[in-house]
Amino acid sequence: MVQHKQTRVVHVDAQRPDAAIIEEAASLLRAGELVIFPTETVYGLGTNALQTTAVEQIFAAKERPYSDPLIAHIADLASLEVLVTDFPDAARKLAHSFWPGPLTMVLPASARVPRLITAGLDSVAVRMPSHPVAQALIRAAALPIAAPSANRFMHISPTTAQHALADLMGRVALILDGGPCTVGVESTIVDLSGPTPTILRPGGVSLEALRVILPTIMSPEQRTITHNDNATQKAPGQMLTHYSPRVPAFLVEGTPEEMRNTMQAEVQRRQATGQRVGILIADEDVASFQGSGAHIYALGNAPEQAAARLYAGLRVLEDAEVEVILCRNFSEQGIGLALRDRLLKATGGKVLRLPLA
Repeated sequence: MVQHKQTRVVHVDAQRPDAAIIEEAASLLRAGELVIFPTETVYGLGTNALQTTAVEQIFAAKERPYSDPLIAHIADLASLEVLVTDFPDAARKLAHSFWPGPLTMVLPASARVPRLITAGLDSVAVRMPSHPVAQALIRAAALPIAAPSANRFMHISPTTAQHALADLMGRVALILDGGPCTVGVESTIVDLSGPTPTILRPGGVSLEALRVILPTIMSPEQRTITHNDNATQKAPGQMLTHYSPRVPAFLVEGTPEEMRNTMQAEVQRRQATGQRVGILIADEDVASFQGSGAHIYALGNAPEQAAARLYAGLRVLEDAEVEVILCRNFSEQGIGLALRDRLLKATGGKVLRLPLA
């Protein structure tokens, strides 16, 4: 049952957060309350990761099923002692290269970890964020913080405090507003609890960067994927439909010219039936859609720009009350792999290509 709370939004300097504000938030976390805070990826909905009753509040606030596990956030390697029973050599190598940063590792869970966090499994997902506010908060709380994205379950992830407030106002005690997130998509999740390191979710650390450290790491395309959204998940973000707007959305693929042609044809077809259409496109596409009547949100030209702006763009178009959203794809190199993953999940796997029927 969701308890109604008076939600306060407090602005903090993203690089030098005020110690008094951080201590106020930390004291709430120690008391088992919910606090929303910025990370480099998206805003997190945090509480004491070692207290079952506190963790239950996350699931209630988000209306999230218990089959979807949470990530425990730490600020130093010493904190792993209470969370995991093993930290293999592969994990040490990845931590040395990418922590703090947008990388989550799935490791064997200790008995101290509430099974609500692990979805009843014997593994736990752990991350060390690099955002100064997140770092300061975890250190001040002096405990691991369980923190999924600060949004209603399956809705678009929040990259600003205002996004989080829109979804969770009245459900949390405090929101720390540290400005927009820089990466814009969630962390990469690597499963190290079994014999073969495997990427469960692409994210802020690229496959190419990971393979420099672990050349044999298995990519998302190489693993067995289930589309049963009700099944227990080993890590967050595994469902086919996720990070999604409240209106139908479609991913458009092909060459840049093919994507423009497909979107132009689909915009015309849907507008002919009276539909309000929103489009997520590259900056280089904007001229092709001027005067089309579509609601345009430009994501930039590079995958890094598009990733940082994606969730904001989906929310802007949703708020514009469009009836359908068309999203173009970008290069799948680097963070582009994570960008396509989020686009596929935001659209529920619905892909358009030329020729259209």
